[in-house]
Amino acid sequence: MIETIRISNVATFKGDEQVFDGLSKVNFIYGANGSGKTIISRIIADADNYPSCTVNWKEGFKLKTVVYNRDFIDRNFYSSTELKGVFTIGEDNVKTIAKIETATKELEGLNTKLNNLTLQLQSHDGKSGKIIELNNLEEELQRTCWKQKKKHDVNLQGVLVEDLEIAEKFKTKILTELSSNTSDFLPLEELEKRAEIVFGKTPTFEPSISLVDFVPLQKYESDIVLKKCVIGKSDVDIAGMIRKLGNSDWVRAGRSYYKENNGTCPFCQQRTDEAFTKSINEYFDEAFEIDSKSIENVLTDYKVDAECLYQQILEIVAVPSRFLNIEKMNAERRLLASRIKINLHRLEEKNKVSSNIIVLESVSNVAKAVKALIDEANTKIAKHNKIVENLPVEKKALTSQVWKFLLEELKDDLDRYHRKSNGLEREINSIKVSIKTAEEERAKKTNFIEDLEKQTTSVQPTCDGINELLKKFGFYSFSLKVAENRFSYKLVRPDGTSAKETLSDGEKSFIMFLYFYYFLKGSNLNKGTTVNRIVVIDDPVSSLDSDVLFVVSSLIKNLFDETKADNIHIKQIFVLTHNVYFHKEVAYKIEKITSPSFWIVKKSSSGSLINRYKKNPISSFYELLWEEVRNPDLSNQTLKNTLRRILEYYFRILGGIDFDAVYEKLADNEKVVYKTLIAWVQNGSRSIFDDVYVSSNDQSPEIYLKVFEKIFKKSGHYAHYKMMMRDDGFVLDMPMPDKDSDTETIAS
Repeated sequence: MIETIRISNVATFKGDEQVFDGLSKVNFIYGANGSGKTIISRIIADADNYPSCTVNWKEGFKLKTVVYNRDFIDRNFYSSTELKGVFTIGEDNVKTIAKIETATKELEGLNTKLNNLTLQLQSHDGKSGKIIELNNLEEELQRTCWKQKKKHDVNLQGVLVEDLEIAEKFKTKILTELSSNTSDFLPLEELEKRAEIVFGKTPTFEPSISLVDFVPLQKYESDIVLKKCVIGKSDVDIAGMIRKLGNSDWVRAGRSYYKENNGTCPFCQQRTDEAFTKSINEYFDEAFEIDSKSIENVLTDYKVDAECLYQQILEIVAVPSRFLNIEKMNAERRLLASRIKINLHRLEEKNKVSSNIIVLESVSNVAKAVKALIDEANTKIAKHNKIVENLPVEKKALTSQVWKFLLEELKDDLDRYHRKSNGLEREINSIKVSIKTAEEERAKKTNFIEDLEKQTTSVQPTCDGINELLKKFGFYSFSLKVAENRFSYKLVRPDGTSAKETLSDGEKSFIMFLYFYYFLKGSNLNKGTTVNRIVVIDDPVSSLDSDVLFVVSSLIKNLFDETKADNIHIKQIFVLTHNVYFHKEVAYKIEKITSPSFWIVKKSSSGSLINRYKKNPISSFYELLWEEVRNPDLSNQTLKNTLRRILEYYFRILGGIDFDAVYEKLADNEKVVYKTLIAWVQNGSRSIFDDVYVSSNDQSPEIYLKVFEKIFKKSGHYAHYKMMMRDDGFVLDMPMPDKDSDTETIAS
């Protein structure tokens, strides 16, 4: 039996989780089309297909679920040309039936035994049982061990950390050491001193420091071009004057202005001849230009190499090794930076005045000092790393001795744990053996029942029973016939021709419900006919007239009676419908038969909602219609259908209403809306209990509500309108939800 159904994030159930709890043997769920009834039936049929939903079974035993809905009809009526046969046990097999009933009771006894044994292992809520006791014992030991670890974490640093930062792993390690540790016991003080040395910060591998290459920068100190006076050609006319004045660089700089001034001297503004121009150009010959370019290249390359060298030293001091004298290294870095700055200044002057002879500040002493500092640090690092290589053996020995110390501290706790855990494991193993034995007995008993069913089952009783009901209620134009294979049925006319493709919607609905009704008493196979089951009936009366609807209601009531008997295999029933008349008919005086649960499912703007009622909430369908009118969240389409139903129900009861007189009293824009409401009412082809669909249009709900009110006002029934809309303080006695909400929380 199902105790709870939880639904969320599926189909129309988009809001908060909706829960059916405290379910009874018989359960009624009412809701309009589109509110989510079919998805409820599908979830009950197979909750595994809906990961966000759950179905909780009493004592954890899941029963076979048989669901009548559109899926059942499609699967059994449309999927093949014939209906699958329904095997039932013939009533004349008295002895076999008695054997099956006895074996079934024994099977139920085995199920109860299995359930009790399972509960001894672990309860359904996971709060009790031998497995839970063992889990609690494991958790208790885990907490105790972890407490000891935290106690020694600081002083025994490194020994207890490793990959054991999870309490469960630490407890497992303790139990492993208990069975294998043979180390000598040492006092805590001695262990802590050794841990400080072996597991301190020092014994870790250190990377060596890369050497810094000064050679690229040092090569510029001997560059010939820096010691060369770079001047122009000496055998031209103007050379003597330039040498006398020593203004070679000045003349070189003025050449560009002279050229731009078209041969006129940029200083004296006198026109020069071609010979002067020729002398100037010849003085600064190709050799001069090559040397000048060399000076420029030296400046550029020196900047690049100096930056590269300085960056190498910066990287060393940025993350210094703990073995490096960082103060001395920084002093050498600053000295290097100063000399690079001086040399760059001299090179820039040489580039401007190529005739100057310069000497660069040597960085050789800085190179020697830096190399000495790095060599010293690397020597220390190598010595340190050699020591580290010998630590594994010492670490392993110390670690084992620390675990031995912990085992001594935990001795009493571990002894108590093993006594209790060994006892619980013996009990658990004994229960598991009993479960296995009971499962084997259950399998044998199930096979025994199935063998008895195979000997006595037949598809003929179902065929005879359905045909008898068809004739009894006036369906003479078709009947069931057992097919030639003796395992299925045909739908045939009196002349023997097939009737399956020519049945009306009402005939299809009726024959499929009868098929379902007999299917509940048997199986599509010649075994499993007596298996306990849950029954779900979703809207079984579509396209049925009132007489047949009454028949269906009566058959369902028979199922209600059967749920009370222990020897009947229907253990729980769910009835879902949108049809008020059917709901009231099938639930009539149900409280005298059983203690049912009543539910309403409605679709709101945030998703489908459900509410439970202490008694049948469909006692006043007319009041429910008005409740929907009062609901501000009612959709335009649903509102119009609701208004039409109220008008038909109320004015047909009264009779004698002059609708034409009311029509003439309305404004032109209201007359169109009036016609869409009253024309439907006057048609008279529907009942208030029908599920009606009417095409939507773009008119707002306000105009419909306004015309709806005027119909009552102009027809002289405005007092009734005000009463039903709660304008006069009148309150009807309506069943309220079983929860702390009112009926207005159930949106359509």
